[in-house]
Amino acid sequence: MAIAMKRVYDAPEASDGVRVLVDRLWPRGVSKERAELDDWAKDAAPSPELRTEWHHADADRFDEFAARYRAELDENPAAHALLALAGEHERVTLLFGARDQRVNHVSVLLAWLADHGASVES
Repeated sequence: MAIAMKRVYDAPEASDGVRVLVDRLWPRGVSKERAELDDWAKDAAPSPELRTEWHHADADRFDEFAARYRAELDENPAAHALLALAGEHERVTLLFGARDQRVNHVSVLLAWLADHGASVES
């Protein structure tokens, strides 16, 4: 089992395995056909309150965001479902729409999954 992350705007590849969008909102300009999703785990994304607050925050507060999001993930059944999904498939790719590939919620989600036993590719 391996979990990777990739922008939803990048072309799908057979090596992606199971493709799961983990954004709460559908990404602009991407059709469902083009995304080639297997699942949309919007409930694994930050809560609407945290997402709204973080959207207006700067990158200097990322550690604060990450701590709050990790606390949400601990209690989030959708996050635990992703962990189970990773155990059922050789590869799972988590898709996101953010431009920054390091300072975003999926990097926090990947770290959380790794801390809970998933094999994560960086």
